[in-house]
Amino acid sequence: GQPGYIRIDTVHQGDLDKQKGVYHINAVDEVTQFEVVCCVERISERYLIPALEQLLETFPFVVQGFHSDNGSEYINRKVAQLLEKLRIEFTKSRPRHSNDNALAESKNGAVVRKLFGYEHIPQRWAPKINAFNHEYLNLYLNYHRPCFFPTTITDAKGKQRKTYAYTNMMTPYDKLKSLPDASATSHGERSEGW
Repeated sequence: GQPGYIRIDTVHQGDLDKQKGVYHINAVDEVTQFEVVCCVERISERYLIPALEQLLETFPFVVQGFHSDNGSEYINRKVAQLLEKLRIEFTKSRPRHSNDNALAESKNGAVVRKLFGYEHIPQRWAPKINAFNHEYLNLYLNYHRPCFFPTTITDAKGKQRKTYAYTNMMTPYDKLKSLPDASATSHGERSEGW
């Protein structure tokens, strides 16, 4: 029930004439659905590590857990060193079980693909897309775009079912504010503005 456990995934923006497109890095908090999208030219360490540092700093709370699929862009020594330095627990999905990272996968379609589509975007545009994400998209996603939050109902036999009522719809920021001791989980310098 505490924020700070993020799900992360990479979305590739198509190929054209054997030329790779940009890569979107999409990270979503499990509890609040607070989402940060970054864009890089390639998923090599040179581009990925600075993007991950920017991404982790953008969340308004302390990141405690980092869950990814089995992609080599996240399962490597440099990412492990970064997470260890920040004391962030790393977990990964089971092979061929995309539902292990279902929240990030669903946000890939609902946010990244809806906005950027499937067509090839040349790598040279990655810095401009990343600037757009940082200045506009991430603010819109977290402070203006509402999300559904489930309510779990347990029937007489003990079976649990999730329902998504309109009364539980709110922005990730509103969800974060609604949590008990929300300011205790945030970065110290950011909690005063809440």
